[in-house]
Amino acid sequence: MAFENQYIQQRIEKANKLKELGYNPYDNDSKRDTTVAQFNSINSDIEKLEDRRDENRVSIVSGRIKFFRLMGKASFLKIEDESGMLQIYVARDNLPEGYYNDVFKKTVEVGDIVEVHGYPFVTNKGELSLHVNAFKVLTKAISPLPEKFHGITDKELRYRQRYLDLIMNAEVRKTFHIRSKVISLTRRFFEDKGFLEVETPMMHPIAGGANAKPFVTHHNALGVDRYLRIAPELYLKRLIVGGFEAVFEINRNFRNEGMDATHNPEFTSIEFYWAYKTYKDLIEITKEYFEYLFKHLDLPTVLPYAEMSVDYSQFAEIPLIESLTTVGGVPADITNDKEKILAFCKEKHIDVKPTMNLGQLQGELFDEYVEEKLINPTFITMYPVEISPLARRNDENPELTDRFELFIAGREIANAFSELNDPLDQLARFEGQGEAKEGGDDEAHEMDMDFVNALSYGMAPTAGQGIGMDRLVMLLTNEHSIRDVLLFPAMKPLVNENNQEEEEN
Repeated sequence: MAFENQYIQQRIEKANKLKELGYNPYDNDSKRDTTVAQFNSINSDIEKLEDRRDENRVSIVSGRIKFFRLMGKASFLKIEDESGMLQIYVARDNLPEGYYNDVFKKTVEVGDIVEVHGYPFVTNKGELSLHVNAFKVLTKAISPLPEKFHGITDKELRYRQRYLDLIMNAEVRKTFHIRSKVISLTRRFFEDKGFLEVETPMMHPIAGGANAKPFVTHHNALGVDRYLRIAPELYLKRLIVGGFEAVFEINRNFRNEGMDATHNPEFTSIEFYWAYKTYKDLIEITKEYFEYLFKHLDLPTVLPYAEMSVDYSQFAEIPLIESLTTVGGVPADITNDKEKILAFCKEKHIDVKPTMNLGQLQGELFDEYVEEKLINPTFITMYPVEISPLARRNDENPELTDRFELFIAGREIANAFSELNDPLDQLARFEGQGEAKEGGDDEAHEMDMDFVNALSYGMAPTAGQGIGMDRLVMLLTNEHSIRDVLLFPAMKPLVNENNQEEEEN
């Protein structure tokens, strides 16, 4: 059973002891009026006072006990709330008669959430502290905290018990504060630019908008299967057809694929669509967006990432096929010849299929030789049409598309293009994707005739873009696994012989 651990039983006994003494171990009557950060701020001048204390400044502070040094007639504790850590001093003679020995010493311990009333003073060691004159337990913790949680190397435990990770690690909480602020700033940036935030379905009759394998669910009332969305793109473009000229959605997407340092089955992105604009306009607004984030997050333009140093003031722009040679070192005379690429890949032991078309092979070379070398922000442009089924063909070279992907620190962060608004071209590309699916590509686009029909009514010239918010936060916080920027990442289940979830110690 979950609570058979002897240490937990001892804590349960202490919770019962509080009840016997007339105190509710799960009190809901908190009178907190000051956070730790506020206490530190309003008392920042305390060291200037003659006796370095002010008994008239009374504050009520609440938090979790993180350190407890119990002594005979007095004790020092450290309590923590979301804003910081505060030392408190609890003396027997400042509490009601008998409380210190019969209640405080016998029932209170690390992990408990408490409320303290008192005044500020500075200890002999120079630390601003709170001198307690009233103390009560708000929440009795019956599971003990780890003694050295920072030393735990098993990150899976931290991911599975994120609540414990957050309790014990202020840096983890800081990461998620930054994530929340990035999402908020993103919303504000696009609203200030005149974009309308919208919501589109998360259950789709057809899995579309990206090359990905979907999750399948079943709608009982309708008696049909539905797909959790892999991207909102086709619905957002329907709104452009309908007359909205600038829309965005900060959304959760779901892809039934592998998990690694940059992939989680569900993830957050922003997609935005802008009528009467091109992919070149998106390059400029993306630069503005990064400048806006860095300004409001108060970040330097050069940030570390792993062993790299990324300069966010230096944006480059390179066509994909050109990058194969200039960045990847691939011989220029093979980059536009399918047979020569196949021979080159065979020589270099790169696993490709002979059935791949030229654009797919060029994409494979890019993945192999270029992507990881793109450290500073780089817009890779002019993608082959074969790997861009929703992008508009380039007017000068119809074998390429008006598309870019943004790479930072060797990783794709954004994907954008001038949208294909020719319904006949779109129909032909969907048909080509259908052939690819029949040939074994389970990530190819499904035919979406309703979307083709929408385009037939006319969609204004439009540019659209998606930015991976999880990967962006990874870059800004120097985290190297997507699990470190997701509060509750997907985890492989722990099972016992009966295929039931195991209890975790």
